[in-house]
Parts: sequence; structure tokens; C-alpha cells
Amino acid sequence: MSRLARQSAGRESAHFLHEVSVKIIDIGVNFHSKQLHGKTGELVTRAKAAGVAAILATGTSLESSRNEHHLTSQFPGYLYSTAGVHPHSADAWSDATREALEQLWREPSVVAIGEAGLDFNRNFSTPANQMKAFEAQLDAATRIRKPLFLHCRDAFDTFYPMVKDAVQAGAHGVVHCFTGSLAEAEAFVELGLDIGVTGWVTDLNRGQDLRQAVASLPLERLHLETDAPYLGPKNAGKRKPYNEPANLVWVARAIAELRGIDVQTVADTCTRSSKALFGLAA
Repeated sequence: MSRLARQSAGRESAHFLHEVSVKIIDIGVNFHSKQLHGKTGELVTRAKAAGVAAILATGTSLESSRNEHHLTSQFPGYLYSTAGVHPHSADAWSDATREALEQLWREPSVVAIGEAGLDFNRNFSTPANQMKAFEAQLDAATRIRKPLFLHCRDAFDTFYPMVKDAVQAGAHGVVHCFTGSLAEAEAFVELGLDIGVTGWVTDLNRGQDLRQAVASLPLERLHLETDAPYLGPKNAGKRKPYNEPANLVWVARAIAELRGIDVQTVADTCTRSSKALFGLAA
């Protein structure tokens, strides 16, 4: 990219930040990842400058759930966390894991159960262990009444009946980082679940299914997330080698363009939905 192009991209970014006066919420950031580890302070500073009013730090194992919960004490009222076991980590599930998570789930700053679900794309954990860990976390959601932070990849036919039973028993939540088909998105929304939208929506090659879903689903059922450090928005121009919460504004912009509405409406609506789902005071 030439110097002139970089300057133009910078002016466009600054204009866009000014364009969105309402605060937005990033419902998914992996602070425990190698790319972001030790950078929490600077990430929060840049996120606040970019209009991000609150962030959910995603727990994907017992260890990372504890670490993300610890971060919430350093940024009270700004950082919240989820606690759970991702399907990739499900082989490590045990009664001791469940008991430790039960304690975390009772913490006020832990606002969701998960990241939990099924991932049959690579099967880093066996399908049987994934289903065992997922079932236990679904049960916890129906008892504790905190929302689910859900993961489903190449597993809809098994995932949907399990989560349907949980929803009918009183669970609610969001299918985070959704990358499935429009039909799957519509099925989740009809069931009562919300959809998390990441920078995947800016990928014109891989993200067409999500773009179609974003254009047609009720706006109030969508939530904004970066899933940092992954899935950097492709409409953001030159950026750091990792994704971060400060890039969330570009996800909102992509949604606005797809729906033919102004960015302010997207920001207002998604922020209200995230505050309501997770019970945030931000």
C-alpha cells in the first residue's frame, strides 16, 4: 500500500470512528491467545478510543476461563468474561473441571457459560467427549440461568437437537462467530438464539453465507464481536498482524452496508441486544 493510500485509509478510519457516537460491545476476545497475551492494557486503551464500551473475554478451557476472569478484576465494569470448555479442549473434561467451572459461573463478572459446543471440522477432541462436555454445560445454563456462548462448526445436525432441548428447558444465548448457512442461522433465531457476527462478514470469498444471513435476519438478534486475535476485518485497510477489539467498528460498518442502513442504527441496536443478553451495565 502506498503512503497516499495509507493516509487515505487513516482518514477514512478516523471519519468512521467519528461517525459512530454510540458505544459498541465486543462479545468475544481471546486475551489468553499467544498473539494477545500480555497486551491487555494497550488493547483496552485502543478499544476505548475506538468506541468499544465493554468487552467479553472468552474462556475456552478451565485455565483460560480462570485467566480471563482474573482480567475482569483489573478492568472492572469494562471487561467481563465467559467460562467454559471449547470443543477443542473437551478431551480434558472431568468432574473436577465441572466443579471448578461451577464456582466461576457464580461470579458476577462471568456473564456467560462457554465457549461451549461442537466442532466436527478437525475433531481435536473426540466427538463423544465433545458431546459429554457440551451436555454438561447446557445443563449448567438451564440451572444457573446465564446465557450460553456457543460454538458450532460442521456439527449442526448433532448440535441443534442438543441446544434445542436446552432452550426448551429455559436456556438462552448466542451462537458466537457464526459461519454456517442462512438456513442454519434462521433455525437458530427461530429457536430463540442470537447470532454473533465477526470480521468473517467482510470476507467476500468465504463469508457469503454469513453476509446473506446478516442481510436478512432481524437486526436485534445480531451481536458484534471480533473473536480477536482471529478474523481481522478485511475492510479495515492496513492493520496489525493480529485482530483486536479496536477493529470492531469495521464489523458494524459491514453490517450497515449489507442492510442498506446507517452505522448508528447498527451500533445502537446491537449494543442494546448485547447489554440485555449478558446483563451488562456498560
